[in-house]
Amino acid sequence: MAAPNADPLFPRPIDDALKPSRRFGESTEANYAGAVSFLRRPYALDASGFDVAVWGVPLDTSVSNRPGTRFGPRAIREASTIMCGDPAYPFTFDIFEDLAVADTGDCSLDYGRVDQMPDAIEAQAASRFAAGAQLVTLGGDHFLTYPVLKALVNKLGRPIALIQFDAHQDTWDDDGSRIDHGTMITRAVRDGLILPERSIQIGIRTNAPQDYGISIVDGFLCDELGPMATASRILGHVEDAPVYVSFDIDCLDPAYGPGTGTPVSGGVSSAWALQCLRRLGALDLKGFDVVEVSPPYDHAGVTALAAAHLGQMYLGLLAERKRAGKPVAP
Repeated sequence: MAAPNADPLFPRPIDDALKPSRRFGESTEANYAGAVSFLRRPYALDASGFDVAVWGVPLDTSVSNRPGTRFGPRAIREASTIMCGDPAYPFTFDIFEDLAVADTGDCSLDYGRVDQMPDAIEAQAASRFAAGAQLVTLGGDHFLTYPVLKALVNKLGRPIALIQFDAHQDTWDDDGSRIDHGTMITRAVRDGLILPERSIQIGIRTNAPQDYGISIVDGFLCDELGPMATASRILGHVEDAPVYVSFDIDCLDPAYGPGTGTPVSGGVSSAWALQCLRRLGALDLKGFDVVEVSPPYDHAGVTALAAAHLGQMYLGLLAERKRAGKPVAP
């Protein structure tokens, strides 16, 4: 008997994400049907043999304003399906031709044991790093960056630079035990996870009591410089340091990213953000997250769609890196 997809009544493949033998190539299934993995990448509980492990961290226990980011990973995955079937703009090749990317599901968290969540995120990130994959994390509130950074720095054996796209510095005081999306940069600096002199924050539109020596390109300056000049400033500041990119979706103006817990007017557009990120491929990229997507406050899915495009852009940078013979794994 012929396979269903060979029947003329089933002209397009379906549920590509459920086919474990399929690791490479763009999906061509209908974007309104099928298993909802990120960009239709195959599901895999074990990241071994993959260059990149995409995963979600459905966390909103540390937000200081509107909750709802626990639904962010699911919304970003769903939004990403509309982007499949066509070459990933602006790349001129199939970014999955050589780059093996798996959707490895979500971080398992016990909502009743909030104090154990940081260790759970770190341990489950570490297991993916141990499989040899780089992580792309869908969030989830911004606290998750801290335990992911802990796992990554432990894997690398040295601190790294941080590029943080955000409306907030997230450098409020912390005694070392808070679970707070506004203090995780403080903890990362105090723990020696990041190199402040090589780190930079983009799009900041609020004030915090500390900057810890991290360079800041605030919202007004982003508008004045534009995305290309901002990217040049990032490249010159980070230089050859290994770097992690964290994109808080509230870096976008609420017109482009309304679905977030702490929106701040005066942010960049989604086009600005994508253009800037596109020009960072020369850096020694070690990981990426897009966080603070809160679907209950989204409109027509525009925030989740922006997050999905940012994730796709980062994967495109890694695909270029692999095609150039440079390492992708951390």
